[in-house]
Amino acid sequence: MSHQPREMNVSDQPFDEHAAEYDSWFLQNRNVLQSEVELLAGALQDPGRTLSVGCGSGLFEKILRDSHDIDIRFGVEPAEGMAEIAMKRGVEVKIGPAESLPFDDNSFDTVLFNGTPSYIGDLKKAFQEASRVLRDGGHVVVADVPAESSYGTLYRLAAMVGTWDDETLKVIAPEVPYPMEFAAAANWRTTQEKLDLLEEVGFSIVETSQTLTLHPKFSNDSSESPVPGYDRGDYVAVRARK
Repeated sequence: MSHQPREMNVSDQPFDEHAAEYDSWFLQNRNVLQSEVELLAGALQDPGRTLSVGCGSGLFEKILRDSHDIDIRFGVEPAEGMAEIAMKRGVEVKIGPAESLPFDDNSFDTVLFNGTPSYIGDLKKAFQEASRVLRDGGHVVVADVPAESSYGTLYRLAAMVGTWDDETLKVIAPEVPYPMEFAAAANWRTTQEKLDLLEEVGFSIVETSQTLTLHPKFSNDSSESPVPGYDRGDYVAVRARK
């Protein structure tokens, strides 16, 4: 894989060093995965030519292609370990950060940020870049764990303690918790923060939707269909128009 050398961001490191663990967690929490896929499928309405920013291992892109006929072929990913897996899953990945997208102006109909805002240092700059590569009337879809949600609160507590083996956390955590390396590396933001940044950059909010409305301990018991709003979901999608 050819690419220009770049400085490694601290938040990239867990994804390079623990790429297999990332996929493994989702595959052990299949109902959580299914709920999040359904949320994205609802938010990605006739997406056209789509770029996935921080596409990771390409797991979501492959499921969306296979199960929902949503074909996301282009990705940007800073972690090479993740990018290599995504390329094997049919995503054309360029190595780089969200704040400097290696694509021309007005070249996409949709830009997707799935689970990435919490790992992007300058989110405003990333949204500006999304606007730059979007055609007029194009959409950005931003999906993530809100800081104010149950998962967001749990992950921040776990990062403070530094282990899921803490006796207090054990009784409230899911059976297979999110890998500590990823929880500790995140900068969780509220949904309102993301809405404000999108509008500041010039996007118009179209809709919000949410899933994982049960307590994290029970969120993998069954899959959920998305519902409107962002007042109770542990995974929230925002759709905005350029």
